[in-house]
Amino acid sequence: MNNNIGADKPELNELGRVSDRITFIYVDHADIDKHNSAIEVHDSQGTVYIPVALVSVLMVGPGTTITHRAIELMGDSGLSVVWTGEWGVRQYAHGRALNHSSRFLERQAKLVSNERSRISVARKMYGIRFPNEDFSHLTMEQLRGKEGSRIRKVYQHESSKNNVKWSRREYKVDEFQSQTPINQALTVAHQALYGLCYSVVAALGISPGLGFIHTGHDLAFIYDFADLYKADYSIPIAFEVIAKYGKRDIEQHTRLAMRDAFKDGKLLSKMVADLKYLFDINDDTKGELFGLWDNKKGLQKYGVQYKERQ
Repeated sequence: MNNNIGADKPELNELGRVSDRITFIYVDHADIDKHNSAIEVHDSQGTVYIPVALVSVLMVGPGTTITHRAIELMGDSGLSVVWTGEWGVRQYAHGRALNHSSRFLERQAKLVSNERSRISVARKMYGIRFPNEDFSHLTMEQLRGKEGSRIRKVYQHESSKNNVKWSRREYKVDEFQSQTPINQALTVAHQALYGLCYSVVAALGISPGLGFIHTGHDLAFIYDFADLYKADYSIPIAFEVIAKYGKRDIEQHTRLAMRDAFKDGKLLSKMVADLKYLFDINDDTKGELFGLWDNKKGLQKYGVQYKERQ
């Protein structure tokens, strides 16, 4: 019997691109350890092995014990690890990025630090949600108003389509069970979407805290980014889950439904493409990206012992 699970530790250039990986995995009340190039997850129902180089994000919930060797493997493989609260409602910490380049981060910082470019990116975000409309002259207040109206219509449409009663969105971090079933499903669905957004953002080395629309929170950009996809994923899926299962196992059914919606990888690819569009980044960058900054000569070689000029 062959006890080897997975393969040898991959080199950086051998790791799967974020757009090629499968979606998120949520684990709670389990023990996680390393087994060759896979992680071993054991709970009361048995043991499974997860190939870390092919997964985007591992959401670690309460009651989970994880070894140092497992974290080491996930870090080397570019798997984003997110420690969450119960039902995935809160995020407490996260792991390292897959991308070793600061190209996205530097571009993001430049765009968000200038009022004109920040508004331009915000307009692009709204443009993704409203195809074929011109937002070039709208203020942020006008953009917020259009988005608020759109989301209300989405809720009303899904309520009518699935025959699920809807009044308003209610979200209480510390009182999950006191929410209505549809609000519980929305909370879980949104958190799953946030997890996937975070995995893409972290993998590309983007700052989750430098938001263009949301601000003042360490996850401001995650909220910006996730809002692009709620109307197509988390909102309709939440209503579909309640229509199909009612109050029964809302968290589990919602997470599984979100996983199934993500699993073909098309959303991952779209997310990467959307980020490149928002930040005006193309794939034509060649040559050495890591170096020493010089305000006059541009990028200079690192690893060189420079002499003092007389």
